[in-house]
Amino acid sequence: MHAITIREPGGPEVLEWTEVPDPEPGPGEVLVEVAASAVNRADLLQRQGFYNPPPGASDIPGLECSGTIAAVGEGVEGWQVGDEVCALLAGGGYAEKVVVPAVQLLPVPGEVSLVTSAGLPEVACTVWSNVVMIGQLTEGEVLLVHGGAGGIGTHAIQVGKALGATVAVTAGSPERLDRCRQLGADITINYREQDFVEVLKEETGGADVILDNMGAAYLERNIAALKPNGRLTIIGMQGGTKAELNLGQLIAKRGVISATTLRARPVEDKGRIVADVRKNLWPFVEDGTIQPIVGQAVPMSEASKAHTALEEGGVFGKVLLTTKG
Repeated sequence: MHAITIREPGGPEVLEWTEVPDPEPGPGEVLVEVAASAVNRADLLQRQGFYNPPPGASDIPGLECSGTIAAVGEGVEGWQVGDEVCALLAGGGYAEKVVVPAVQLLPVPGEVSLVTSAGLPEVACTVWSNVVMIGQLTEGEVLLVHGGAGGIGTHAIQVGKALGATVAVTAGSPERLDRCRQLGADITINYREQDFVEVLKEETGGADVILDNMGAAYLERNIAALKPNGRLTIIGMQGGTKAELNLGQLIAKRGVISATTLRARPVEDKGRIVADVRKNLWPFVEDGTIQPIVGQAVPMSEASKAHTALEEGGVFGKVLLTTKG
């Protein structure tokens, strides 16, 4: 089969479309013939040499895909050859075929196309596990989403609205904020011109749950923006890894901080998250309440173009890599 390999750590030009051995499913796994994958910021970090795959995972980048089951390993139940699926991966998605633990599969939902569904598993599992399973967002609460125009952000806006929350987002331009409003965002904040703490204090008194992709750079202000009993969930470090934490401020608010990653979790943990997503989130996708937002699709063999587009920051939603057409 063909797959994208990383020649050496570096820029998008180090991504190469090369021939590699076909993977074979083991017990509890299925082989998926890939229709599409999607680009995540973790892929950019892996390409640069800053985010190695967890032990046992494929060196080929790609944390999600969609496709058709081509073979089923021993002990797999509930799936069969020919089923159209999308999947959460630890790696290997930038390829014509990939092996996936069966517990990390999701059915292609409703009216969503097979290719488009490639942009769902990573955002769905990340948002649901952090905002709902950890953050415990409930109806009537306030959700603040940093980076509302990205793949995670566009999905989180819709999840928050589906659950009956007031959703606030940050983004860097009026155009991107307008599109966030079209997805349902109630409060839009231009982080280049406005202080999200001040805006939230004035509009809602603060946030009950904050989904943060910035890390250190926003830590102090995120805590300041929390309501009493608020929950801050950190999923990225685009703003650095180290910051000073005012424990007195956090204690006074009875606040909770969690920091998670999805890729390195054991298969059992991922299976638990995928099962919860399928049970509680997938019905919203099935009926069209929550839709995948795709900003761009390019042939997988031209993955370097997709990485460049994501790095330049002009894409609204997900960037897909397609194996055909």
